[in-house]
Amino acid sequence: MQEPDLLTVGRIAGTHGIRGEVRVHSRTDYPELRFAPGTQLLLVHPSLEEGRPITVVRARPHKDFWLVQFEEWTNINQAEPFKGGLLSVSREEAVEPEEDAFYLHEIVGSRVVTTEGEPVGVITEILQPGANDVWVIRKDGGGEVLIPFIDDVVRKVDPSAKQVIIRWMEGLE
Repeated sequence: MQEPDLLTVGRIAGTHGIRGEVRVHSRTDYPELRFAPGTQLLLVHPSLEEGRPITVVRARPHKDFWLVQFEEWTNINQAEPFKGGLLSVSREEAVEPEEDAFYLHEIVGSRVVTTEGEPVGVITEILQPGANDVWVIRKDGGGEVLIPFIDDVVRKVDPSAKQVIIRWMEGLE
């Protein structure tokens, strides 16, 4: 699988207040870096033909979001049309993952086996519904299974070998 040109670091969930501030679901392990004042991000949204550069003025964590103010938006009417938009950085701006860490795009296409060596299938998609990521696995025998990305289930991830080892638990089917 080819590495993506852009890495998503957040998704605009909605507006906050009337001065153009937005609520952002962070999709990065480094929100303090990605949402630091002066940082330029690329806004990707269906209403735009191509990504639009936008610059962070200020940001702060708030509940399950980051509240971010961009230089380009000074009121709610300017920010509102971009709800659902993705905030991205170029691949060249990627932070090297720490040891035993990986980017999500590196594991899509990985083979999944159980700790007993039983083949399960291939990871086809990563869902990010909230508390933890959920990996969609196309089972070898047909159908799909959803695996929560939690330590009790995912035992080892080896992006270079394109293999994930899971501990099968009751209720996963």
